[in-house]
Amino acid sequence: MDEYTHVVNVDGVVARERDDDSGDDTPEFLVIERSAEEDHAAGLLGLPGGKLEPEPGADHALESTVRREIAEEVGVTAGEVAYVCSGTFETDTGHQCLNVVTRCEYEGGEARVRDPEEVAAVHWLTLDELRAREDVPAFTETYVERAAAVRGSE
Repeated sequence: MDEYTHVVNVDGVVARERDDDSGDDTPEFLVIERSAEEDHAAGLLGLPGGKLEPEPGADHALESTVRREIAEEVGVTAGEVAYVCSGTFETDTGHQCLNVVTRCEYEGGEARVRDPEEVAAVHWLTLDELRAREDVPAFTETYVERAAAVRGSE
């Protein structure tokens, strides 16, 4: 039965309208540069998130997890949370993982590195800016694109 055991990870694609005077309402997305100390995708851009660790009987476990992880990692408060997609992968250390991606509306807070052992830097990037970078794994780009599509259809 162990071959079917997966760690559950929840990622949050945090979106907000660009905060400048251009009048451009292009959304930007919060991405983190993973610390060189991380076991998986070290030094690459990713999404804030983490392992599902709810108390027994907890309601809204995915939503609570992603809000907690975003606040802990980058100091931002996430508002509405919506499911985007999920998939499985194997970490660099050989652990099987179920990854659940959510779209989260930015509610407040200044994005900053809160734990340098996990996060090396924080960036707000448009989808075009994200696509132009070389330190973005294909899966991160795909997750942000899917979240942007869900957000744009509402």
